[in-house]
Amino acid sequence: MRPYSALLFAIFVWLSGCNSQSKAPALETNRVLQAQAESGNADAQYSLGRTYQNGEGATQDYLEAAKWYRKAAEQGNLLAQSNLGYLYHDGLGVPQDFGEALKWSRTAAEHGEVLAQAELGLMYYNGQGVTQDYAEAVKWFRKAAEQGNDAAQFNLGHMYQKGQGVTQNFVEAVKWFRKAADAGHADAQTNLGLAYNNGQGTAQDYFESVRWWRKAADTGHAAAQSMLGLMYEYGRGVPKDYVQAHMWLNLAASQASGNLQQDASRDRDAVAARMTRQQIEEAQRLALEWKPQLKSRTTAPPAQP
Repeated sequence: MRPYSALLFAIFVWLSGCNSQSKAPALETNRVLQAQAESGNADAQYSLGRTYQNGEGATQDYLEAAKWYRKAAEQGNLLAQSNLGYLYHDGLGVPQDFGEALKWSRTAAEHGEVLAQAELGLMYYNGQGVTQDYAEAVKWFRKAAEQGNDAAQFNLGHMYQKGQGVTQNFVEAVKWFRKAADAGHADAQTNLGLAYNNGQGTAQDYFESVRWWRKAADTGHAAAQSMLGLMYEYGRGVPKDYVQAHMWLNLAASQASGNLQQDASRDRDAVAARMTRQQIEEAQRLALEWKPQLKSRTTAPPAQP
């Protein structure tokens, strides 16, 4: 499984159902914020940039976000530097420029800003704006991971699992996957379940595999749903149950793409061949009624060099 982007910026959603009375205080707050930002207050400039980036009480405008982040960044605001690097990385409000992204991310990262450290590790991993260097990627992932960033913890676990930039060490991989998994990172929960299933870096334990895959599957993680379905099919860590197997494999097939979608569909159909019509109908009903219990804590995979 590839490392995943560690850009986990807070997203503030302005609910469309809010009434005008609840909007008014936010609009007034933004007017005050604008005045403070225009007077040169770096914290206000950063906050105003975030307001425009997220469309929080204002129309989303990445160009304005970049403008205010830059003003705050030039005054040394670490969060603004980090977010400005993000905008350059993704080409939001500014032309995509990995060199500028690297400059601002490094400036913030070297002063301890955790999101910038995680992003800098990602840029070293992918060779974006800098020569690819797995050892440097590990260095920055570790700094962010030790500050509790769950995506960096997942990425560091991946590096230990694959032996990229560090000596391959499955025990260390499990350690970092567990930290991220405990924080609710669905990809880490999925990898931790796989480690228990294979006895890699930890004692083999199907019950623990099921426990971690269920946590990820409950958020809608397709790979975890597929593996949980297989556990029900073969009765590993849970009693054998074709209805549950079909339900989870069906959910995985409906959400996945590529090889995972094909595999889940094939496995679902293989289970269906051993089921009665009533059992299939029950499994389909359960799949239709299923809803994710928690929002999935995952991020989109970066482009590979």
